[in-house]
Amino acid sequence: MPSDGVTAAFHARISTHILDTVTGDPAKDVYVRLERRDSDGWSTVSEGRTDGDGRLRYEVALHEWQAGGYRLFFYVEPYLGGDCFFPEITVAFHVHDPNRHYHVPLLLSRYGYTTYRGS
Repeated sequence: MPSDGVTAAFHARISTHILDTVTGDPAKDVYVRLERRDSDGWSTVSEGRTDGDGRLRYEVALHEWQAGGYRLFFYVEPYLGGDCFFPEITVAFHVHDPNRHYHVPLLLSRYGYTTYRGS
């Protein structure tokens, strides 16, 4: 909360869900970072960890959520273990309409992953 006591306005229009396809369970406590691309490169917009259901809904400040290029960086090595093949997964995508909800799920295993635009 800002020091003036006013709560910042957030626009939560993006979420993710990670499902471990080997166990069939949600992937809990996985670090995921949301980044936006601008003329200076990539910058972090928000970050967090998946909850007990493998879900993360971002709180993005209204002035930072706009049309453009974004990516999700999933740091999965601590969850999968040091012998996993893909320790980090980056999924880049475009936001064309910032008023729509964007859901980017990740289906995960030790040797592969799948993603898609969810609803």
